[in-house]
Amino acid sequence: MADTSSRSRDLDKLLLRPGNLVGPRFEPGAELRDDLQAFAKVLVVGAGGLGCELLKDLALTGFRNLEVIDMDRIEVTNLNRQFLFRLEDVGKPKAEVAAKRVMERISGVQIVPHFCRIEDKEIEFYNDFSIIALGLDSVEARSYINTVACSFLEYDSDDNPREETIKPMVDGGTEGFKGHARVILPGITPCFECTIWLFPPQVKFPLCTLAETPRTAAHCIEYAHLIKWNEVHGGVDFDPDNPEHMKWVYDEAVKRAELFGIPGVTYSLTQGVVKNIIPAIASTNAIISAACALETLKIATECSKTLSNYLTYNGSEGLHTKVAEFERDKGCLVCGPGIRIELDTSITLQKFMDLLEEHPKLRLSKASIIHRGNNLYMQAPPVLEEMTRSNLSLSLFNLMGKLPKDVIHVNGMTIKNDQKFSCLRKLRVVFKGVDGVTDMDTAGGA
Repeated sequence: MADTSSRSRDLDKLLLRPGNLVGPRFEPGAELRDDLQAFAKVLVVGAGGLGCELLKDLALTGFRNLEVIDMDRIEVTNLNRQFLFRLEDVGKPKAEVAAKRVMERISGVQIVPHFCRIEDKEIEFYNDFSIIALGLDSVEARSYINTVACSFLEYDSDDNPREETIKPMVDGGTEGFKGHARVILPGITPCFECTIWLFPPQVKFPLCTLAETPRTAAHCIEYAHLIKWNEVHGGVDFDPDNPEHMKWVYDEAVKRAELFGIPGVTYSLTQGVVKNIIPAIASTNAIISAACALETLKIATECSKTLSNYLTYNGSEGLHTKVAEFERDKGCLVCGPGIRIELDTSITLQKFMDLLEEHPKLRLSKASIIHRGNNLYMQAPPVLEEMTRSNLSLSLFNLMGKLPKDVIHVNGMTIKNDQKFSCLRKLRVVFKGVDGVTDMDTAGGA
């Protein structure tokens, strides 16, 4: 078990002394270190290769109140780089084992694990944390957490972000010998959606190649995944997180490969192709995690200015790091003030939901509507859907307490790049003809 005094020695050099690069509110002293340990609460999203490193680094950096969320179970293929796991842990939830191992090794730290999907948590769950640290390998998961964090952001009458509503995020990612670390301060720096172009679309194979002239193991796997699955399981969506579904695709891919004399189909490759998993390297995870942990400490204590705002690392040929300062998209649908929608006071909640599907900037289906923490309508679970169903025939104006204008949050499904994914949108609803609404409020309408 690590010695507490030696562990805090380097931290004290940052927190107990003044410096030239500190933030405007930095006040060196033992109280700052104590406050960091007592009050700072950090959520780590993901307990894989990068998430394991993040948990360990944050605990060693002085954070004492940590939580981790991950929906996956440990597999044998994880053991070469996810150092907190052992062979006897295979099949157990990653979040639970990772939390247990870090607490065993580092005294004084408390880590609460959550073995579930990130979408399973209520939105307010995420608002309980000082900082959210991301160790994810999925664009969709990053996008979801980004929209959740940005949903807490509020703007004043001049469309300036209210500082107390900013939910800081530190995002890390790795691909082989390459990686990135970034700081996201919604409303100030670019959010994930502002720079979505940094993540290239997944490579897609022509269906004619998959069906007629497969040449690689990946072609055989995608044939089983995209073509054969629908032929055999028409109407049943493929779930990449279901081991039985993945095993079926693997078995079919093996048959396809044997038919065309193509070697190399393995279960781990099947997972990689279907989930678009990039091979991970432990040293890259460690480097990126260290950068993320340092930025988290800077945000929590202002002991130094934060990264501005995107660091890239390339260790494939020597070592190269670079920091780029990207600009925020002021018209971003996620971190901006929100899409303004002008409505009649007579519109019902059901009609409003229909408009969301037709809105050119939203295209939201299966919407759940939340106003000031109150569930106006929820698609799931069934008990909540039944409880809120009667609201569909009521006017949105009345459901929102007859306020002339206010912000609501909508959680639903949208389509991007021919793929459906869950998203959260912030809408500024303005009711026409109501006292307190100015011409400026309704300018532009929907």
